[in-house]
Amino acid sequence: MTMAGKNALSGYIFILPFVIGFIAFMAYPLYQAIRMAFSDVRLLPAESTFSWTWTGLHNMNRAFTVDADFTEAMVVEILAMVYMVPAILVFSLFIAVLLNRKFTGRGFVRAIFFLPVILASGVLVGIETNNSLLDAVSQQIQDQNAMRAGITGVIEDMMDNLVGGAGIGDFFEYILEIINQIYSIAMASGIQILIFLAGLQTINPSIYEAASIEGATGWENFWKITFPMISPMILVVVVYSIIDFMVRTDGEVMDMVYVQMTQMGDFGYGAALAMIFFVAIAAILAFCGLIISRLVFYYD
Repeated sequence: MTMAGKNALSGYIFILPFVIGFIAFMAYPLYQAIRMAFSDVRLLPAESTFSWTWTGLHNMNRAFTVDADFTEAMVVEILAMVYMVPAILVFSLFIAVLLNRKFTGRGFVRAIFFLPVILASGVLVGIETNNSLLDAVSQQIQDQNAMRAGITGVIEDMMDNLVGGAGIGDFFEYILEIINQIYSIAMASGIQILIFLAGLQTINPSIYEAASIEGATGWENFWKITFPMISPMILVVVVYSIIDFMVRTDGEVMDMVYVQMTQMGDFGYGAALAMIFFVAIAAILAFCGLIISRLVFYYD
């Protein structure tokens, strides 16, 4: 067997537990969700069961032609994803490069950047519910974000005055808005930092030594060695970040699905909204994967 074949076999073995788990625990629920999306499903409390009525594309038509809020919410979510994912990508790569350097307390600093992932776990989210102390902390963070927004607003006004009221441009507005959202970006970058850090640690140090002998600067090392070598990780991070951002529990579309299924009791329509959103995310991932995969450099 060739080296490429051995690597492919190792990859298949690595994903085998997920495939087995998906078939055992997720395949049937996914089938039920798809079936539910094309049906009118109502709970019958007296009989403790569901009534299923096949309606075809009725739920889909309702989502696009009747429920204007869903289309608007989905567009807003996609635009927010396009807005936030590049910032998360750049931030996580920058922090990973810093954490890959040798300095005192490196392990502690790495733990700090991974801490948001632990704080976002299901157990702590449950503890956070109806917790007055954490509510006070959350309010303090919001107040600080509002203060930072005011500071960046002053900077924007100053720059606008310098250019004679012509505006600071979309790029600078984007940068200032990212500064305002730096807390949210840091909270969403824990896994991405680990992925980039793992990729950076696979780069052979002898490559940097050879480049240094040839007189390469740190800037040249990054763009000609580091960036190409971790380009496969960029694809992984983009895919993960898109999924993580789109299916977050406080998203507008996810909230609409939750309301339809738990409060309105319209399981069929809620499943249809989820399926439409799923297809939209899959299309975005396919497009991003097609574009980024052409730029990925694989080192043998």
